[in-house]
This record gives sequence, structure tokens and C-alpha cells, in this order.
Amino acid sequence: MTEALREPTFLILTALAEQPQHGYGVLEDVRGISEGRVNLRAGTLYAVLDRLRAEGLVEVDREEIVQSRLRRYYRITGLGAQRLADEVVRLRRNATAASARLRNSGVVLPEGGAA
Repeated sequence: MTEALREPTFLILTALAEQPQHGYGVLEDVRGISEGRVNLRAGTLYAVLDRLRAEGLVEVDREEIVQSRLRRYYRITGLGAQRLADEVVRLRRNATAASARLRNSGVVLPEGGAA
């Protein structure tokens, strides 16, 4: 059984699941996915990306020079996509169990809450 992903890691992998992105793009995407709740700092992002690269979950897609600065694009690997999918299943199971217990205790979930 693998360890649960921390929210920033989950959101970074989610940001990269659709297409390769550079660091600033990932920061903006994470902010959007989390509806503004998670605002990563660049240092945090690159530390997580380095760890994910070491674990084989992301890799460098390409590099380019923009305004005399290196821009590195990252992409999720097959292993990273599978790890993200496993986490989605785990979170969905937990949310379903919590929703059922709340309903059984008479709590009405807001629109968009887990079924």
C-alpha cells in the first residue's frame, strides 16, 4: 500500500496530467484547480518537482530559453499517472464513506458534495 499523496503533490501531478507545463504554469494551474486555496511558492514547487523526478513520477519534457532565462517544461510519466489515478481512487473511497456516514447522521451535503 502506497502512502497518501500530500495535497501539493497531488495538485502538481494533476496540473501535469493533461499536458507538459513550465514551473509558472504549474503554479497558476495549482491555484486554479484548488480554487485559490493552495498558492505554492516557487521554492516549494521546485523541491516537489525534484522529488517527483527522483521517484520517476515526472520528467523534463523540454527546455527553452525565453528572455535569456531557461524555461523547463515537465510532464507526468506513466508511473506518475498511475500513482495519481491510485490516489484519486483512494480519495473517492474515503469521500464516499464520509458522505454515507454524514447522510446517515442526518447531515445534508452541499451541492457538489460527494455522493
